[in-house]
Amino acid sequence: MRIIIKSFILILLCLLFAVAFYGLHFKSPPKLSLPGSLHTASMDWGGYTRSYAYYIPEKISTNPALVFVFHGSLGDAEMSRSMYGYGFEQIAEENGFIVIYPEGYKKHFNDCRKDGSYEANKLAIDDVGFMQGLVAQFIQTHQANPREVFATGVSNGGQMALRLALEAPDLVAAVASVAASLPTQDNLDCVPTAKSASVLVMNGTDDPMNPFHGGRVALYGLLGGRGEVISSIATVKYFAELAGHTDNPSIILLEDTVVDDNSTIEVTRWQDNDSENPRDSVALFRVVGGGHGAPHPDMKSPKVLGGSNQDINAAEAIWAFFDDAR
Repeated sequence: MRIIIKSFILILLCLLFAVAFYGLHFKSPPKLSLPGSLHTASMDWGGYTRSYAYYIPEKISTNPALVFVFHGSLGDAEMSRSMYGYGFEQIAEENGFIVIYPEGYKKHFNDCRKDGSYEANKLAIDDVGFMQGLVAQFIQTHQANPREVFATGVSNGGQMALRLALEAPDLVAAVASVAASLPTQDNLDCVPTAKSASVLVMNGTDDPMNPFHGGRVALYGLLGGRGEVISSIATVKYFAELAGHTDNPSIILLEDTVVDDNSTIEVTRWQDNDSENPRDSVALFRVVGGGHGAPHPDMKSPKVLGGSNQDINAAEAIWAFFDDAR
C-alpha cells in the first residue's frame, strides 16, 4: 500500500512539475554579441541609494537621445533587457542613443497607483525625481539631448512610463507603455499636469493581469492586486484629447506574419503633421489574443501570462514611434 501511495505522490509531483514548466516557461532570445558596453552604477536620490545599468553603443551620436527602459514587478535591469529581447541595445547600435535601465526600489517602481503593497508605493519613493536626476547626470557626463528623452516599460514599468507622461511630460519627448493602463480616479496616486505627451500603449486583449477593457489589476483576478484601471482605449483617448485631436484616428491591421501565434495586431493612431501647430501622436497597439508581455518574433511569455504575439518586434515598433517624436 505504501508503495502505491509513494508512486501516486511521485506521479502527482511529476504532473505538477510539468504543468508548472508549461505555465511558467519563458522563451527568450540569446543575449546579443554587440560592440557596445554595458555598465552598472548607482546614485543617491531622496535618501536612498538607487541602482541602474546603461548601455553605450560603439558609435554614440553627438548629443545622444536617452531611452529609459523600466522593468516589471520584482524585476531588475536584466529583466528590463530581456523583456524586449535585448532589442533596444541592437537598435542603439544602429541609431547611437543610450539605453538606461533604472531599477525600482526593492524591485518595484512607485507607478501612480494607490493600491499596492510594495515598498516603493508605501514609502512614496520619488521615482519621477530619480529619472530627472538621471537625465541631468547623462546630460553632464555624455552631453545627452534633453529634448530627446524617451521612456518605455512593461507592466509595473509600463505604469511608470505612463506616470512620466502624466506628471513630467516636459521631461520626456514620448513614452510607450506595454501591458499597463491608466489608474481609475480613485486609484490615482499622482497629480497629472494636464499637458499633452506623445504616448503609445501596447496591450493584449487576453491579458490576465492588466484587463484590456478595464477593471482590477490582479492575475486572473486573484493574485497581486494593484487596484482598478480604466480600459486601454480610454487610456489612449485621454492622451488624444489632451493633445487636441478631434479627427477620427487611422486604423490599420498589421500583417499576420506568424499565424501559429493565434494573435494579430491592430494599430489605432492619432497623428497631426501640421508643422505650424503640431499635436502629440497617440497610438494604441491592440494585440488581439495577446497576454501580459511585449511582442517579439523569438520570444514566448509564460503561458500563465497569456498568449505571445510574434508578428512584430515591440522594441522596433516603439523606437519607430519615438523616432517620429524627435
